[in-house]
Amino acid sequence: MTIQCDIAIIGGGIAGYTAAIRAAQAGKKVIIVEKEKLGGTCLHKGCIPSKALLRSAEVYSTMLKANTYGIKVAEGAVTLDFAGVQQRKEGTVEQLHKGLQHLMRKHDITIMNGSGRVIGPSIFSPRSGSVAVELADGEMETIVPTNLLIATGSRPRTLPGLEPDGTHIMTSDDALMMEQLPESILIVGGGVIGVEWASMLVDFGVDVTLIETAARLVPGEDAEASLELAKQLRRRGVRILTGIELMTDTYAVEDGQVVIEARTEEGAVKLNADRMLVSVGRRANVEGIGLENTDIRVENNAIRVNGFFQTTEPHIYAVGDVVGGLQLAHAAAHEAMVAIDHLLGGKEQAPDPARVPRCIYSRPEIASIGLTEDEARKQGHDVKIGKIPFQAIGKALVIGEAEGFAKVIADRNTNDVIGVHLIGPHATDLISEASLAMLLEAAPWEVGHVIHPHPTLSEVIGEAMLAVDGKAISF
Repeated sequence: MTIQCDIAIIGGGIAGYTAAIRAAQAGKKVIIVEKEKLGGTCLHKGCIPSKALLRSAEVYSTMLKANTYGIKVAEGAVTLDFAGVQQRKEGTVEQLHKGLQHLMRKHDITIMNGSGRVIGPSIFSPRSGSVAVELADGEMETIVPTNLLIATGSRPRTLPGLEPDGTHIMTSDDALMMEQLPESILIVGGGVIGVEWASMLVDFGVDVTLIETAARLVPGEDAEASLELAKQLRRRGVRILTGIELMTDTYAVEDGQVVIEARTEEGAVKLNADRMLVSVGRRANVEGIGLENTDIRVENNAIRVNGFFQTTEPHIYAVGDVVGGLQLAHAAAHEAMVAIDHLLGGKEQAPDPARVPRCIYSRPEIASIGLTEDEARKQGHDVKIGKIPFQAIGKALVIGEAEGFAKVIADRNTNDVIGVHLIGPHATDLISEASLAMLLEAAPWEVGHVIHPHPTLSEVIGEAMLAVDGKAISF
């Protein structure tokens, strides 16, 4: 038997379920094929569980320094129950999972739990794009949709010679399931994931060494924000090694610890810890989904799409991590809406990557949008910059987190905002105002004239915008 529908979606992560809801709202019959749990990486192995752990780490760290807020805590009264931390994380994920299941029922979206594989022209359809589904019980079903959307996401990238075993070498997936904390850890990769884990684990009391081959942490972010992040992490006890090369052939396990050598400018060093976390990015899931049965092109391990997220077979779309790009949950969700709207006759194209906010949920948080200062200068912009420290913002002092800054980059000739970079308290919550400003092509003075309530952290945005023209009030 075959199952007919308007749109079949392979992958039930944030891209897949967003596309499904959008299509269902337009009256389309939608089927999602998901081999694991609805919600995908973001809900079960990424955004949500990691941020739940980061929140527990933040609360624990705050309680340890409660005396700075005038609150006396008896010595030894604050202890960490890591099992309880994990239980809270799982509870948060489960609550959101139930909510997502409710949304599927609300929109009459069918979920098929199984592995989906695209098949070529066959007795079911004269063109490729039907989906063979192997269900959990081994039974097979065939879906014949009018359109197909591929949203199979990504998985942690590994390093040759440092393949994860879940015990000594972990991916971020493995780390989320730790039953107890190690005393020490080597984190390989100083990008977004590595920095977040370093921040979390040092707050939990783990001895952390963070390793990055580039000259600085989060090399895709503005250089000043990167330097500020490194300064604050070091102050909290993270050992940071940048510009080094791991000698993977020296990896070994000795007396229960991982041991590896690395080349630095000062010579070779030997590193050891209880565990190693490899966080060197993510790899698109393009294998095992039947792409070889189609004319879909895969380049640089990502599905090639046009500005509407159509593949080289126009009735088949692909969105999210599987198409490469920014590999951010909110970018994937927006891509899904663009794809479905185009399928329904819309004309909106893929978002400009420069207008997609980027967020790092470490302590301090980093949030940015648009060009870095170096990128702006290399592209020929005559830049003018406004920069305001959080120390000038009353609310930052009130909450006890006054380190960091807001930096606005504008083009002197057009007076457009072309980049905003925040590092400090709740930066990820504040960046949306900058995102709106760039969408509306606002000038710094226009955002600076927005009335920001006092005392709030949002004032740092208004002040930094005014600072571009030398008119800041508080600094």
